[in-house]
Amino acid sequence: MSFSQVNGGPRPPHDDDSDDEVLASTLVEAIHGNDEEDDYEGETGSISGFQPSGDDIQQRLSAAAQPLEFQAGLPERFASYDKYCGLFAYLLNSEGPVDLEIPTYHWAWEVIDEFIYQFNTFCSYRHRVARKGGNEEEVQILKENPQTWGCYSVLNVLYSLIQRSQMNEQLAAIKKGEDPDEVAGEYGSRPLYRMLGYFSIIGLLRVHCLLGDFTLALKTLDDIELNKKAVFAKVMAAHFTTYYYVGFSYMMMRRYADAIRTFSHILVYVSRTKNYQKNNAQFDAVTKKNDQMYALIAMCVALCPVRLDDTIHASLREKYGDQFTKMQRGGPEAIPIFEELFMQACPKFISPNPPDFENPENNVDPAQHHLQVFMYDVKNTIFTPVLKSYLKLYTTMDLNKLASFVETDAETLRKQLVVYKQKNRQVRWTEGGLLEGELTQTADLDFALQGDIVHVSEAKVGRKLVDWYLRNLQKSFA
Repeated sequence: MSFSQVNGGPRPPHDDDSDDEVLASTLVEAIHGNDEEDDYEGETGSISGFQPSGDDIQQRLSAAAQPLEFQAGLPERFASYDKYCGLFAYLLNSEGPVDLEIPTYHWAWEVIDEFIYQFNTFCSYRHRVARKGGNEEEVQILKENPQTWGCYSVLNVLYSLIQRSQMNEQLAAIKKGEDPDEVAGEYGSRPLYRMLGYFSIIGLLRVHCLLGDFTLALKTLDDIELNKKAVFAKVMAAHFTTYYYVGFSYMMMRRYADAIRTFSHILVYVSRTKNYQKNNAQFDAVTKKNDQMYALIAMCVALCPVRLDDTIHASLREKYGDQFTKMQRGGPEAIPIFEELFMQACPKFISPNPPDFENPENNVDPAQHHLQVFMYDVKNTIFTPVLKSYLKLYTTMDLNKLASFVETDAETLRKQLVVYKQKNRQVRWTEGGLLEGELTQTADLDFALQGDIVHVSEAKVGRKLVDWYLRNLQKSFA
């Protein structure tokens, strides 16, 4: 059995936005009632409190959220794939909605999270075997089963769960102030399909980001507003995952101001809940993701200087003091630091196609590919701090004189100035979908070229960027 047997193939997500406060009431509180009745503790309870009823499907539901052993071999990975195939095909292909109770919305997230994690690790493992070689029997098995844990299959499941639950239609109805149950249909009115459909939207964000389609990754969240009232914010792991992948997608799209705002929200949240986190099972995972986001925000701030929250700035200096200073200073010595931090903090990218086992040299490492794309922009910006330091000293300056200061020729400097001006204009989110925004000046310095004369001025929009950043950071905690 394969995932392609589920009803309906992938389709684009809905374009409407939503009111997540109403969503939380509709899809969580109304479904599960009082949180005190759950067997979960706090935001990050374990699914161990869920006791199977003895029925086979209930046991399969429980097992779907259980992590696969880290050292699991190919037989276990193939068996896990078959189990997911059977479970999702049963849920999506039955003659009507399956009438099953789910433990809580935490369980629904853990199923989608584990499903994508196993897909990610399998693809990474298969790619590594194809590049470096391995056991001949193992290689032969992988060659004969190219569709096992295939990208199309995984995307098909996520889109089908969203489609079955009518989740985008429900979110659109909530936005209009209408009753989502009127568009939920017989599947979307069931808690099982509702919550799996909702968290499949977060899962799509993650998968599209892993595949390198950062625009589509952000597009999937058009119906979900990022704030603490969203349903995903009630599950700590989902909360971290969402902001990490949204911030990383913004960074890869050169929208550094938006990336900084996104990372800042979750890092401030971590600093405010640090004591609580030490008492739950997800502390190690949260700590690792927290360190990754500090590395990402350090690179973003070096490329787009912005005033940070005092707590974040202090932690940033503590974790990456010398490295952060060198990145801000620019120059050739900053390049290896950017490369190191990127590889340390980026997702485990995967290739959308099965690897070529016959020609290992043709298998490009996805992480190295995205590193090269990111570093291309960094290398175009690396001279900016030095150039900016000279521009701040004058209101008008001869191009040839400035070229002598930065130790280059006038024609090369002219090109650098054009690049510098272009890099200081970014799309900045204000409202609406995550891809929307207005083109604005992100630096506090602007200039114009008139022949061989450089006219320097203070950028008023650049000053407003600080106010915008702080205003939107506060709004995200409203």
